[in-house]
Amino acid sequence: MKKYFGLITIVFFSFQLQAQTSQDTIDIKRVALAYIEAQHNPNPKLMESALHPRLVKRSVFRSKAAQKDYISEYFTENMVILAETYNAKGDKFPKNPRKEVKLLDVSARTASVKLLADAWIDYMHIVKTNGEWKIINVLWQYNDVSQHE
Repeated sequence: MKKYFGLITIVFFSFQLQAQTSQDTIDIKRVALAYIEAQHNPNPKLMESALHPRLVKRSVFRSKAAQKDYISEYFTENMVILAETYNAKGDKFPKNPRKEVKLLDVSARTASVKLLADAWIDYMHIVKTNGEWKIINVLWQYNDVSQHE
């Protein structure tokens, strides 16, 4: 039995080492921060560098008129434009904005990340393609869910 436990332990730790390097951790956090910092300090090139070309960003909102929920969707192009325009006057974020990145799960080519920003939470899927980590999915909501109406 000890022999099998030792073998299982070796296989488990070998998998863990292959699944995530310290450089992967740095790169995943860098991409998540680039996403939010490109909005803090309008920088469409920084935003574009963090996103996979097929990114989809979604949230759920409530239509007051129809009394139905609907899903909003944004794509890479929308996010690049947002990075250029959203905080153009510098009035959308506090002086020291919150930007906390939590790695929820990391594998060899995929990662799940939770970004806690001032007014919202973003859950991200980040994928490693051609040696680079890029955000491919974002599901987000406001901290104050009444803003989803």
